Amino acid sequence: MSEHQVHYPVATMCRVLEISTSGYYAWRQRPLSRRAREDARLRARIETIHTESRGTYGSPRVHAELAEGGVRISRRRVARLMKQARLEGVSRRRRSRTTRRGNDAQVVPDLVKRNFRAEVANQLWVSDITYVSTWAGFLYLAIVLDAYSRRVVGWSMANHLRTELVLEALNMAIWQRQPGDVIHHSDQGTQYTSIQFGKRCKQLGVRPSTGSVGDAYDNAMAESFFATLETELLWRNTFRTHAEARMAIFEFIEGFYNPRRRHSALGGISPIQYERRHGSEPVTDVETAVTMQIAARSAQPLGSRPAAPTSSHFTTTTSTQTPSVQVSTKVR
Repeated sequence: MSEHQVHYPVATMCRVLEISTSGYYAWRQRPLSRRAREDARLRARIETIHTESRGTYGSPRVHAELAEGGVRISRRRVARLMKQARLEGVSRRRRSRTTRRGNDAQVVPDLVKRNFRAEVANQLWVSDITYVSTWAGFLYLAIVLDAYSRRVVGWSMANHLRTELVLEALNMAIWQRQPGDVIHHSDQGTQYTSIQFGKRCKQLGVRPSTGSVGDAYDNAMAESFFATLETELLWRNTFRTHAEARMAIFEFIEGFYNPRRRHSALGGISPIQYERRHGSEPVTDVETAVTMQIAARSAQPLGSRPAAPTSSHFTTTTSTQTPSVQVSTKVR
């Protein structure tokens, strides 16, 4: 009635609605109920959580955030308050497939058979490539994801689809995690079945594995991450340059997805929280330094990147002061 008071007299509206004018004004002056005051307080907190999630969280993840903060509330009430505030999570759309198998591809067995269950960290990694549309043309992203915690442990971006793209992502994963014996699972794209990639895996002691051609279920975990990336970042933004896209993807992976984004398969906590809660090694200073070095190099345009050192191994030296990290790669 307050919204229509400019056009219609209050007395007329009360008569049409069959309520007394005095009753309406008494209701207007009545203080909010305890339930209404709680709803207003919760709605403000929900809006904050939704904003901090970059506008991606729906009621289940908002409910998890509130529960972790000590707020006891039903999921239905969260959904109702979000609807009142016109807040909603993002939903996924179908993504196209770009896998191409080369005619001279190596025969790589499928060691996973759609079983993406890993009992410990660095037991199974999954990898894939996607493209990012910008005004300056496509930018390609390769990732390596640990199946144990769904954490992105390696990534690389470039304006090409050569094998070097997936090699840089693999090298970053090796530098950060230093696994003893790990399976690297991917689709049968030419980059993953190339002789160059096979030699690198053999050199690092990594066991390569590939699914069948054109079957998204054979690499479902990597596909799931890209669906999340596209839904929560790529489809909601427009990038004018490759540099803008690189920075946004870096911030999403290292600033939101790995440390903060709640994952339903992990009991509603983030990948890094899951690793720390279940006894995996936390992020070290050396690991952080390596990540920042790779990120800085990846954020540069391809033509302006410094030449990679010629050594095919890496060394880490730690002290009581500042860790010193030397990272180098040799692609053959």
